Amino acid sequence: MHDEADQIPERYDLIFFGGTGDLTWRKLMPGLYQAFRHGGLPGTGRVLAVARSEMDDDGYRAWLREKMTASQWDEPFDAQVFEAFAARIQYLAGDLAEADTHARVARWVAGGDAQAVVLYLATAPSLFEIIARRVAEAGLNDERVRIVLEKPLGRNLDGATRINATVREHFAEHQIFRIDHYLGKQSVQNLMALRFGNTLFEPLWRREWIDSVQITLAEDLGVEGRGGYYDQSGALRDMVQNHLLQLLCMVAMEPPVSNRADDIRDEKLKVLRALRPYQPTDVSRFVVRGQYREGSVRGKVVPGYLEEEGVPRDSHTETFVALRCEIENWRWAGIPFYLRTGKRLGARCAQIVVNFRPLPHSIFEGAANRYSNRLVISLQPEDTISLHLMAKASNRARAEQGRLAPVALDLDFRETFGAQTIEGYERLLRKLIAGRLDLFVRLDEQLAAWEWVMPILDTWAQYPDPPRPYNAGTWGPSASATMLAREQALWPEEI
Repeated sequence: MHDEADQIPERYDLIFFGGTGDLTWRKLMPGLYQAFRHGGLPGTGRVLAVARSEMDDDGYRAWLREKMTASQWDEPFDAQVFEAFAARIQYLAGDLAEADTHARVARWVAGGDAQAVVLYLATAPSLFEIIARRVAEAGLNDERVRIVLEKPLGRNLDGATRINATVREHFAEHQIFRIDHYLGKQSVQNLMALRFGNTLFEPLWRREWIDSVQITLAEDLGVEGRGGYYDQSGALRDMVQNHLLQLLCMVAMEPPVSNRADDIRDEKLKVLRALRPYQPTDVSRFVVRGQYREGSVRGKVVPGYLEEEGVPRDSHTETFVALRCEIENWRWAGIPFYLRTGKRLGARCAQIVVNFRPLPHSIFEGAANRYSNRLVISLQPEDTISLHLMAKASNRARAEQGRLAPVALDLDFRETFGAQTIEGYERLLRKLIAGRLDLFVRLDEQLAAWEWVMPILDTWAQYPDPPRPYNAGTWGPSASATMLAREQALWPEEI
């Protein structure tokens, strides 16, 4: 991959619509601060936050400082660095649906000489269409402008199609950056490097040598005061349609002809189009949805989903989904891909596990089992890659019996490359300013993902059975483990 820092123009404007929202102060501003701290924002870039709250520049900077000081940081928060960073930030109060707000934004942009202008829509998707129209009316859609759309982009295929059509009326496809922050994670980038930068794994990366692939995105948090929003979304829309399917594509894609954006996205699209579509009978067999009940997380009793603020007491919204799917092409035909995601699970983790086929015959006692050889790519809480193998036991008694023992070859990116590894949003913000599309989702990818999940949503709507309950702090409904047990398989925590 190219070095993003070399591509960033000397002068740029970065505008956050929704400047006081959770996404902005939890993810975007910290990512931008880290990029500044690490020397990744050269030049004289300006930042503008736009929101309804009445504040001036100093008031917004003080509000942001308070929020970011209270956040958790891998590196200690540096107040002096923050002050230098905050000097770049200005604030504009206004209604995002009103033309006058966007006219004032346009005047602010005209007051500088930016080579690149990034419009980041860190708002509810319901505002995407009106903001796209308003900024275009204000003249903020020339060639130097990029518009960034956060997920979820609509609630279904029709909604996503409509939003994209409206945005594309005013912006060319190369100006539209549909963001999925998992694509910016270090381990995902190293999955690409592992597969396409080395000779070791690619010959094994196919159905003849791989038994199954498991992808887990687990959170131990609940809806965290966002019950009203989450109840309109659910785990399938919030995590499967975007994050999980993007990770599946990164695992399963064919080698692209280059690392140019469209070459990479062409191969991801082929994977999405090769996913076997679900029939209604498949949904009941290969898709498990759940909803958390009261339980214990990290030693603390937590309420169930139906007791969360803003959640209707009769809600059938899923907080957990597990799926079995297949990719119908020559590389992967017949190989199960198990995907799952959920809230209030047993731990916060994101990992990809590639299980290699077991040996046809072992000459050792204590023979290797089905999961002895596997590659584990962890995305959070730490970025690591582990290759699990069998080795001669060092314990004297076991060694004398010729027994084998499991060992892991570990790569910890923090230990290898130091603490200043680039985080997901930090990397993606730099890509945005540089105008590089390789870590962003193309329209046809997004619509193909929606097409694949729609039969699940339609079946749930037609047969509105309640989700299966699971206690907070566990790994989801027992039906999730049962789905794998039918194929003599296990989730990673059971191995």
